[in-house]
Amino acid sequence: MDVLSVRVDHVEEIAKVVAALRERPELKAVHLFGEDVDALWKAFKGHFVLVEAAGGAVTDEHGRLLVIRRLGKWDLPKGKVEEGEDLPAAAVREVQEECGISTVALVAPLMETWHTYERKGRQHLKRTSWYLMNGTASEELTAQQEEGIEEVRWMDAAGVRTMEADTYSSLLPVLAAWRASFA
Repeated sequence: MDVLSVRVDHVEEIAKVVAALRERPELKAVHLFGEDVDALWKAFKGHFVLVEAAGGAVTDEHGRLLVIRRLGKWDLPKGKVEEGEDLPAAAVREVQEECGISTVALVAPLMETWHTYERKGRQHLKRTSWYLMNGTASEELTAQQEEGIEEVRWMDAAGVRTMEADTYSSLLPVLAAWRASFA
């Protein structure tokens, strides 16, 4: 994985880091370090439209993971938090909407991920709060096509390992944390 590690001594230098991210799509992560990390982080975020999202790593009674296929890649159900909505409620709602199921039980917070993307000519920085959840394979799955979801399915451990080759790099730590939750 290509990672850019940069020492930044002045917040004015952050613009160069953001430009490098735009110019080098092969970069999968940026590690910033310097004297005042809080100021650096604030300056970095200032270059993006911030997006708050929540999603779920949902396990069925057979130990399988609920996955979706969107934009030609395997993913987990997640989406934007609505105004006034708390993160756990948003995560459950998004799983229900994107997968067409109603029975989803929140178990525990799992982790947060951050990633950048461009939409309509603007750079976005998305924080996704992930939650462990339980679901049931007895419900029929229905892909939310208006959100570009092509397929929804339960995937066993071998399938999840295969999925890792055809998903987003920002999702790999979530899959590792989900797997570790069974240890």
